[in-house]
Amino acid sequence: MAGRREECLWKKHIAEQLKLRDRVQRQAFEEIIHQYNRLLEKSDLQAVLSERLQTDKYDQSRHDLSPGSDASRNDALSQEMAQMRIKHQEELTELHKKRGELAQNVIELNNQIQLKDKEIQSNEAKMLEYQQQISGLEGECRELRSQLQDLERANQTLKDEYDALQITFSALEEKLRRTTEDNQELVSRWMAEKAQEANRLNAENEKDCRRRQAKLQKELADAAKEPLPIDPDDDIEVLSEEAGGKGTGEASPNRPLSRTPSKRISQPPPGLLDSIHNMFGRRSLNSYGSSPENAEMASGSSVDVRVPSTALHIFDAHDGEVNAVRFSPGSRLLATGGMDRRVKLWEVVSGRCEQKGALTGSNAGITSIEFDSAGSYLLAASNDFASRIWTVDDFRLRHTLTGHSGKVLAARFLLDNARIVSGSYDRTLKLWDLRSKVCMKTVFAGSSCNDIVCTEQCVMSGHFDKKVRFWDIRAESIVRELELLGRVTSLDLNPDRTELLTCSRDDLVKIIDLRTNAVRQTFTAQGFKCGSDWTRVTFSPDGSYVAAGSAEGTLFVWNVLTGKLDRTLDKGHSSAVNSVSWSPSGTFVVSVEKGSKAVLWSDM
Repeated sequence: MAGRREECLWKKHIAEQLKLRDRVQRQAFEEIIHQYNRLLEKSDLQAVLSERLQTDKYDQSRHDLSPGSDASRNDALSQEMAQMRIKHQEELTELHKKRGELAQNVIELNNQIQLKDKEIQSNEAKMLEYQQQISGLEGECRELRSQLQDLERANQTLKDEYDALQITFSALEEKLRRTTEDNQELVSRWMAEKAQEANRLNAENEKDCRRRQAKLQKELADAAKEPLPIDPDDDIEVLSEEAGGKGTGEASPNRPLSRTPSKRISQPPPGLLDSIHNMFGRRSLNSYGSSPENAEMASGSSVDVRVPSTALHIFDAHDGEVNAVRFSPGSRLLATGGMDRRVKLWEVVSGRCEQKGALTGSNAGITSIEFDSAGSYLLAASNDFASRIWTVDDFRLRHTLTGHSGKVLAARFLLDNARIVSGSYDRTLKLWDLRSKVCMKTVFAGSSCNDIVCTEQCVMSGHFDKKVRFWDIRAESIVRELELLGRVTSLDLNPDRTELLTCSRDDLVKIIDLRTNAVRQTFTAQGFKCGSDWTRVTFSPDGSYVAAGSAEGTLFVWNVLTGKLDRTLDKGHSSAVNSVSWSPSGTFVVSVEKGSKAVLWSDM
């Protein structure tokens, strides 16, 4: 039974498929089959008519052969046959015409079928391509969904981390606030203690001074009461026995006794000198009288300036870039400062620089160097927002002056050696009192300060905004301003302090007359180019020459009197020259570069 049922099922399935094919294919060819059947029917009719016509012809011929009485009937039949023939002929023509039309329709339908087949194939190809694209896009969509999920997880992680960091930042900010408050309180207490200590020291000094003055007055009173001994070395005028006529040594009443203080009495006691202290707690030194180095400088009324022509000694000054160089007032010592955080002291001996020692303590590169007027102390500015002072004889760090919020680019002693001025990248200038070791004044300059020079009561500063500003120390105000064409990199004063030398990034070196506040001379040369924002230039000791280094490593020397380039020295440096210093004796010139080398020049 199961076998018969399966056999019936597949037969039924075949019958259904045949019926389906008949329904599908019949619609396209049903009209053609219908017309074709009509043609067949008409062809069969035409054949029947032909046979009938031939039969009629045969009967007519037979009747024609048999003479008789049917002549009229035959004529009528002939006419009927002729009409039928014409009618059939017309129908046959019409059928042939329809047959041709149907054949043309069949051809056109076949062409359309071929076109439809091609369209079906192209659509199938497009469908396959679109299916492939859909598959690829679905894959990309899945990848993008997975990436989106990963990004959402990462974003959530970052958000959690940000929240944690925000909480940490808030805690640190609160801690910083408390620390700042504590620091301000400590600074205030420290300043108060320093003020108390300064007042106590001042009181002790005044008390000591009064005590010594009283002692000195007492000694002078006692000395005035004592009889004056007759000493051959004294400046006392003594009456001779011949003048008195008596040999008793009495003075004549007609000749008054005159005398001058003796050497023993004219010298003040050592205690009085001990009461004069300088800003560092040592004995104060005048500009040139107390220092052995300066004795030589004070003895000569004029300086023999030698224009350099030869590189006497080329040496490695620091481990890295050398930013600053300066001769001591006596020209015997040379100081260099570099990015290795050290200040090195060199002694010029027989045309060579021999290292004498190194001053350490800075936490960043040195930007500026200056000796005090006696050559006993050295002041250096550095990139760690501080200025420091060392003693030259024992290389000890004496003071560290902090307070700027940016790197200190220049620091200079005032003429009294008891105060210094510092200029910083934080656009401020600070005046420091070295006796109390505190900042006396802070002046906002409005632009980064690249260099400073000082007179008795005026500070001149060169700035990043192309201006030279003149400050009154007592009033804390700008006396006047002078704008140049480029960023000011260096300032220097001539020995008379009447002319200011400037160097700027427009590759021009200018001399400004401080009495008229006008540019008196401008120096430039082919190949001269300012190498950095802290390129230093210098006057010669007599103010007759100007020396400056170029970005190409060449040293240029101009004559101030003629205003022309005097000399070009290019056999020494291999990189840009940062700073130049002329010895106060006028014999040597030292230049340092962005590399590690320094060059000692002279005319020897």
